[in-house]
Amino acid sequence: MSTTDMNDAQAVQALAALAQESRLRVFRLLVVAGPEGATPSTISERLGLPALSFHLKELMHAQLVTQERQGRHLRYRAHIGTMNGLLGFLTAHCCQGQPCLDDTGLPCPTDFPHPRETMSAPIYNVLFLCTGNSARSLMAEALLKQLGQGQFRAYSAGSHPTGSVHPQALEVLTRNQVGTEGLRSKSWDEFAQPDAPVMHFVLTVCDKAAGETCPLWPGQPMSAHWGVPDPVAAEGSADEVRKAYLDAFLTLHRRISLFLNLPLDKLDRLSLQNELHQIGRQPA
Repeated sequence: MSTTDMNDAQAVQALAALAQESRLRVFRLLVVAGPEGATPSTISERLGLPALSFHLKELMHAQLVTQERQGRHLRYRAHIGTMNGLLGFLTAHCCQGQPCLDDTGLPCPTDFPHPRETMSAPIYNVLFLCTGNSARSLMAEALLKQLGQGQFRAYSAGSHPTGSVHPQALEVLTRNQVGTEGLRSKSWDEFAQPDAPVMHFVLTVCDKAAGETCPLWPGQPMSAHWGVPDPVAAEGSADEVRKAYLDAFLTLHRRISLFLNLPLDKLDRLSLQNELHQIGRQPA
């Protein structure tokens, strides 16, 4: 559905469907799931919602979610066309003819990418999310800082931070000559504040964080799930535990390298979203 296709009644219907907390959580989970979508059992396991079938039906009625039968199972996906149509409908002809106005009243670009820097080479802010923010998301932050070569600012946070960086995560970073200065375990609430850096990308690296309802980030960052097995949960000998951390490090290194090779200035928003999801499907 394009901006011109959506009318007042359809916009009201979509907004009404999203104006209920449980349905909003379901829709956001499906947006993160991307083209792969999710089954009702997966949605229920992650969100633990009662009356899930009712909420899915309401989202389908508003054309915000699609349903596909695969054998004996149903798979639901966020309808990106309706979502983009709603956003376009809400912002059409805004800001006295300017593309948009930011909180300073000055024009700002509407299409992605939209960094605020006026330099010839834009700088992108990337936030990696996990639950404890003690290992995977911190390793991703450190890797992007080092590999991004000044084009990216890397951050990490957790929904329930442990408050400390796991020693094994620091060890694998140091052993592979990746800087660890400034790494700390912190809550994702820091990045939902009005004065927080505006994120261009928000990437979850653990399944639990991907299933939680995130704060509303300033701006409209692209999001994707890059699930990596949790090395903190590794059991066995010291060598086996070290290998679990190294495996997580190598998986993140590979995905971040693929991310850095994307032609960000040449991809439209939908194509870029698909690329991000494809990177998250790379084998761990």
